[in-house]
Amino acid sequence: MRNVSTLPEATPSHLPRWRGFNLLGKYSLHQQHFGSFQEWDFQMISEWGFNFVRFPMDYRLWIKDGDWRRIDPEAFGDLDQAIKWANHRGLHVSLNIHRAPGYCINLPKEPKDLWTNEEAQEVCASHWAFFAKRYQGISNSEMSFDLINEPDGVDNPTYAKVIRLLVEAIRKEDPKRLIIADGTEVGTRPVSELISLGIAQATRGYQPMEISHYLAPWSPGGGQHPQPVWPLEKEGQRLDKEWMRRTNIQPWKELEAFGVGLLVGEWGVYNRTPHEVVLAWMKDNLELWKEAGWGWALWNFRGDFGPLNSQRADVKYENYEGHQLDRKMLELLRAF
Repeated sequence: MRNVSTLPEATPSHLPRWRGFNLLGKYSLHQQHFGSFQEWDFQMISEWGFNFVRFPMDYRLWIKDGDWRRIDPEAFGDLDQAIKWANHRGLHVSLNIHRAPGYCINLPKEPKDLWTNEEAQEVCASHWAFFAKRYQGISNSEMSFDLINEPDGVDNPTYAKVIRLLVEAIRKEDPKRLIIADGTEVGTRPVSELISLGIAQATRGYQPMEISHYLAPWSPGGGQHPQPVWPLEKEGQRLDKEWMRRTNIQPWKELEAFGVGLLVGEWGVYNRTPHEVVLAWMKDNLELWKEAGWGWALWNFRGDFGPLNSQRADVKYENYEGHQLDRKMLELLRAF
């Protein structure tokens, strides 16, 4: 078992090349569909050589009687335990409010809009202040805050104003907390307007969506793309590893040059894409991120995108302690 002291130092200007997974133990108000945090997950993630977990969370799970101003301190026992499991095994924890007061990439839409509504901004800031106070004293090598998941429908200057409010609320309680902000346009666009705040940024690894979200029912049009191959041709253009370098890497490298630490906060492929295509596309991404020096967190560990229990029709699974293990995917991830 690894000790937390093995975790690398983390600063806003230089994030470690963390590698790990998104764990969904506090992901949704309808949590019965996603399950709870399990100690076994943290044990295996660590034993398999990874060092990072990201927790996307839904604020509705910790408010009282549907009132977003009333945070229930008793609602965090599972999260406190998960953080202890992670840190005890040498895993960095990144807390992310996936559904924040006023914004979520998923339906249903929030009643008030975080980008334009002052009450939503005030309430969202108060939730982050609560987290900052609760987890003050946990080092930046052990924990970071990833503020708003995949912001969309907002321009960079407006987004930066909101992020500044959240950062100020956190720093009133914990001035040195490591903070990460996702890029705009669903996490794909760098935000130079945040450089002066001294925070890191996170990108995504889902492009092209024709690969990652093929037949995903929540994707635009239900993911009804042609059956994917990799590389692929789209509108007369060849989408391949070099295309991903130009499109997904270079714009962020330009931001990194200003002293901004970077992370790929989510990436992966839904379980309907042919497995050999999945592995080829994943390998190209992993090579690019290793070359760039960036860490990553696969969506997810157990589930439709992950190496465990993904229910792919074209994988010969290995029975591993009661789970269906995609050994080829796991070993590809471990190689990087």
